[in-house]
Amino acid sequence: MSEARPLAAVIMAAGKGTRMNNPAMAKVMFPIGGVPMIDHVVARALEQGAGLVIVVIGHNREAVRAHLVRTFGDAVAFAEQTEQLGTGHAVMQAVPALEGFQGDVLVLSGDVPLLGSGTLSGLRSEHARSGAVATVLTVIAPDPSGYGRIIRNDRGMVERIVEHRDATDEERAVAEINSGIYIFRSADLLEALAHLGNDNAQHEYYLTDVFGWFRDRHCAVAAFATNDFSEVQGINTVEQLARVDLAFAARNPAH
Repeated sequence: MSEARPLAAVIMAAGKGTRMNNPAMAKVMFPIGGVPMIDHVVARALEQGAGLVIVVIGHNREAVRAHLVRTFGDAVAFAEQTEQLGTGHAVMQAVPALEGFQGDVLVLSGDVPLLGSGTLSGLRSEHARSGAVATVLTVIAPDPSGYGRIIRNDRGMVERIVEHRDATDEERAVAEINSGIYIFRSADLLEALAHLGNDNAQHEYYLTDVFGWFRDRHCAVAAFATNDFSEVQGINTVEQLARVDLAFAARNPAH
């Protein structure tokens, strides 16, 4: 990697976990490897050298905040998302904390605890090498049904991310999907977020819409692919929690 630019991380951690059999508890507080899953994500950000780690909290936010302060001290800052209005809206809550920051912004999900340091280092290296305004972590999915597909141009850059429901048959045959993990140049991210709208059926602000904004302005977007689908698996159900916990134990036998 060329000389690393300053790094900030925004971790989306506001969700309720409505299918987790304990709706009072924030989803990111369910344990993987004996500790809340959010701990693994914060640790990865700090391992990457992030000088600013902003955790976007919402549901049961005071319990999440208190735990992270106990665990990581002042290495973590917080932004509040009082209404869950989409991934773009979540990242928008971190904008005040990012004002004046010059560097790269890594966007992570608090419910993706198996993401490895090597993969994040690869993502950052590709971002630096490509000179792109943003780089998407992608994965080759064994079954891409339901996921956003990565459509690359003839130079290997991201042309667009197309959701499954909007994809043609040809696009649905693409196995490379969006993981929901990204790195952006900070100034470009803030500018794109300022133009983000919610003109869709759910009236939510989708972070993926920033890529359309970049495309319309001929800004290059790169991709870095991992072939380990389990590494980017999110957790939405008790069954997924159990599977990821088993996978964590297999990867960390001495943990």
